[in-house]
Amino acid sequence: MSVSVPQGLATVVGSSHVITDPDILAGCSTDHTGRYRGRASALVRPGSADQVAAVLRLCRDAGAHVTVQGGRTSLVAGTVPENDDVLLSTERLCAVGDVDTVERRIGVGAGATLAAVQRAATFAGLVFGVDLSARDTATVGGMASTNAGGLRTVRYGNMSEQIVGLDVALPDGSVLRRHSLVRHDNSGYDLPALFVGAEGTLGVITAVDLRLYPAASHRVTAVCGFDDLEALVDAGRVLRDVEGIAALELIDGRAVALSAEHLGVGAPVAGDWLLLVELAADWDQVGRLGDLLAGVALRGSPAVGIDVAARQRLWRTRESLAEVLGVYGPPLKFDVSLPLSAIGGFARDAVALVRGLVDDALPVLFGHVGEGNLHLNVLRCPLDAEPVLYTAMMDLIAGSGGNVSSEHGVGSRKRPYLGMSREAADIATMRTIKAALDPTGYLNAAVLFD
Repeated sequence: MSVSVPQGLATVVGSSHVITDPDILAGCSTDHTGRYRGRASALVRPGSADQVAAVLRLCRDAGAHVTVQGGRTSLVAGTVPENDDVLLSTERLCAVGDVDTVERRIGVGAGATLAAVQRAATFAGLVFGVDLSARDTATVGGMASTNAGGLRTVRYGNMSEQIVGLDVALPDGSVLRRHSLVRHDNSGYDLPALFVGAEGTLGVITAVDLRLYPAASHRVTAVCGFDDLEALVDAGRVLRDVEGIAALELIDGRAVALSAEHLGVGAPVAGDWLLLVELAADWDQVGRLGDLLAGVALRGSPAVGIDVAARQRLWRTRESLAEVLGVYGPPLKFDVSLPLSAIGGFARDAVALVRGLVDDALPVLFGHVGEGNLHLNVLRCPLDAEPVLYTAMMDLIAGSGGNVSSEHGVGSRKRPYLGMSREAADIATMRTIKAALDPTGYLNAAVLFD
């Protein structure tokens, strides 16, 4: 990179917001899991959409690659630079606007954390439809760029269903602003949909307008134990379609055992597999939940939480997994989407595959069973075993009728496998769009396309 690029960046954002310290850059060039590392020459922190656009224009003209970073919670190396890049951080774009309680929406900067959005919504008596365990660090811009799902997807859907407007700095240095107060705007192309899920390859999302929802006055949470995974999936198939379903989470008993050992968070019920179910509505749901579970092949009675403290204790069973997965070092993560009918077979075959290739590895499975969006984590997997295991697992996922990515995106880690989920004409069309908006390919060049 030309020595003038950092100096040029400083004229755009101020010298205090351009960092070239090697130690800081090294830390920012390592992904969330700790498994993947890249290299960067500068970190820039613009404070507005216009500054983002100016940074992009400067880098494009200088021939410098740009990698966009939010909360850096990507699990597929989506924020790891590969070309001595300029890292563009959205951390200063963190404004949280006032809640519009009439239209039930809020405008926020791309660098605002999920937790900040949730606090604003709760204070206004509303809820935001997406929730993640990484809520304190995950940013709205990153969640939009990957079309994140999470713990409430079964009720509210992914990020694409929450976004009603956005600002995007385009690779040519212009800013697209698409906002409308009407609920349905069919005036021309649905451009926001083009950028949501594009993983920053088409532009940098700088702000979003988010849909909010009424808060339910009654909630009930239960954790149910199962001896058989197929029985749990059958229950999930029924429960995902019932009115008032708010969460439906599969939890591997092996993961719960780790949480009990290392965090003191024991399982509230016995079972090789656990299912967390939550109902939310404006009337009491306890009796209804009991009726729904009456015909389910459970192992013993479920643990039920009605008041806030009891429900939080049950949710701790699920949320503790994020804390315990790194107990043996950085885990190898597979984020997959499967037909519900394939989950049982995939789980068996995946365990056999992992243990056949890495003797000491520990596979654990959890995720959003209502949609078939699951997270397979392989603990105690050495780096030198990853290439063979990763390719074999991708083959297994594709052979099971699954998608190689469900809600974390493709990033750079899964780009060689995009063809397993998209036909050649599909990929060619995506490349055409990329070339139209970013002819030199300098923006998030390591992401999505091989």
